[in-house]
Amino acid sequence: MRTALVIGTGLIGTSAALALVARGVVVHLADHDPEQARTAAALGAGTDEAPDGRVDLAIVAAPPAHVAVTLADAMRRGVARGYLDVASVKGGPRRELEALGLDLSSYIGSHPMSGREKSGPLAATGDLFEGRPWVLTPTRDTDTEVLNLALELVSYCRAVPVVMDADAHDRAVALVSHMPHLVSSMVAARLEHAEETAVRLCGQGIRDVTRIAASDPAMWIDILSANPGPVADLLADVSADLDETVQALRALQSSDEEKRREGADGIADVLRRGNAGQVRVPGKHGSAPRAYEVVAVLIDDQPGQLARIFADAGMAGVNVEDVRIEHATGQQAGLVQLMVEPKAAPVLSAALRERGWALRH
Repeated sequence: MRTALVIGTGLIGTSAALALVARGVVVHLADHDPEQARTAAALGAGTDEAPDGRVDLAIVAAPPAHVAVTLADAMRRGVARGYLDVASVKGGPRRELEALGLDLSSYIGSHPMSGREKSGPLAATGDLFEGRPWVLTPTRDTDTEVLNLALELVSYCRAVPVVMDADAHDRAVALVSHMPHLVSSMVAARLEHAEETAVRLCGQGIRDVTRIAASDPAMWIDILSANPGPVADLLADVSADLDETVQALRALQSSDEEKRREGADGIADVLRRGNAGQVRVPGKHGSAPRAYEVVAVLIDDQPGQLARIFADAGMAGVNVEDVRIEHATGQQAGLVQLMVEPKAAPVLSAALRERGWALRH
């Protein structure tokens, strides 16, 4: 791939453009808002000038509701040898293109499984997709050349290609992305009118659960409007679990010992099923989940503290597999939780103590 046209210069489109430019691809940028395309160009994602002729690959990064129309326009104008979209739903756009009577041999659907709570070109980074799954949904009509262009794009973005059926993809993302987002928003909504004294008690748990609720509502209305059925089916299952959990909690309030026991069993069941589901979530780089030891370090909220910790861990020869930070309420301090291999935990703990860090057991 030598040339590309990115149509839609939001977070995903601009991030893909940045990755392609870094690999020497000449990238042209287009957007319904010319100012946004100019912003992406100023960030080094390519040029907002139109290409002179056909490019190798056109990447449509429009909202799901506009993907089919945008693709159809580009395909009718013949702007590229191959066409690809990055929408978070795949079945709907494909069926819309089929209904428009377009030849889909030059088209392949795709969905990079990566993103951020922030949107727009200013939130873009060239490494956004690194190590993340990038779903491709070719059909029997997809040209081999177009599939190869898509695989080249995924490689340039340092993502991991995953080939799926379009409808199977939509059911999967409803489970692992769309439904959890709504649940996160529902939990966060409980905080809107909560007493300030309660909100001040928020810890890392509530931050983890509500983090994705900070995303742009308009963007998520577009996404959910394109995949409502599978999401509604999953939420119906969640609703049934909620009803049973509420009944179990009410039973725990009973003065009848048998009802309290039944209530406890009901709560234990949902917690056990939660454990069983959680262990199936892939671990680092998509590998099987692994158990890490946590080394908890107390820090002052001052510049350079995290850098010092990581430097000291490196000097001890310990690789930090993951990290979480919990900020203390009302204090300029926090707790850094370093996840490491179990055998490395005592080595890291000893090294950090030696260098003057305060550890929490």
